[in-house]
Amino acid sequence: MVPADVFGSGPRRDYDAQGGAGMVSEPAPAARPGSRHGPDAEADRGRDRPPGSPVLILGSASPRRRELLAQIGVVPDALRAADIDETPRTGELPRDYCRRVARQKAEALVPAAREAVLTADTTVAIGRRILGKPADAAEAARFLRGLSGRRHRVLTAVVLRTGDRFRERLVETVVKVRRLSDAQIADYIASGEWQGKAGGYAIQGRFAAHVEWLSGSFTGVVGLPLAETAALLSAAGFATPVGPALPQTEGRLA
Repeated sequence: MVPADVFGSGPRRDYDAQGGAGMVSEPAPAARPGSRHGPDAEADRGRDRPPGSPVLILGSASPRRRELLAQIGVVPDALRAADIDETPRTGELPRDYCRRVARQKAEALVPAAREAVLTADTTVAIGRRILGKPADAAEAARFLRGLSGRRHRVLTAVVLRTGDRFRERLVETVVKVRRLSDAQIADYIASGEWQGKAGGYAIQGRFAAHVEWLSGSFTGVVGLPLAETAALLSAAGFATPVGPALPQTEGRLA
């Protein structure tokens, strides 16, 4: 049974909070002319990769996380979404919950030699309360009334696993939502954008008009904080805009 301090009766299965649905499996993107997907595409990328280069596995089927990685020029070699129970534990605080779920996703996806598995979890919280995905329009409207005119937190935990080593980051962003009228809430609910979104909104969509300010990471609210993710990838030997591959160092857990 879901604890009383957790809102949202819909299941939480690899959905990032603002980035949209990311279920356990997802069809590969439509092929462009001359492009290849699946095992053949992975083989092609493997032939192009210098010997000894790491292989990136994105442990999520979320299209938003793929799009965010593409912004920094990173294309995963494969997608392997973890199928884990994301039900919050009784009395579990949002930060602890977010860290645990991201870590358990990485633990469920054992990397092969040269592989690195990248997982993440995004959680919306008001105080100690975790807001899940609204089960229906009525619950989404209640979420928005709760967010109206106040600040809330969006937490994203990122884990990069190589072998038995886990590099981890936790990024917290404070978001201030303007006071919403009943008409504005009804209009947003009618858009359908709330569906599959923890907290009942997508900051990268129509709801952006209702966000007065945020302090932290915009991409973290969408589903993957790019500065922290790039640093993790660079430390593991991947080329990113942070610079050339860095010596491997232990990630800091916030």
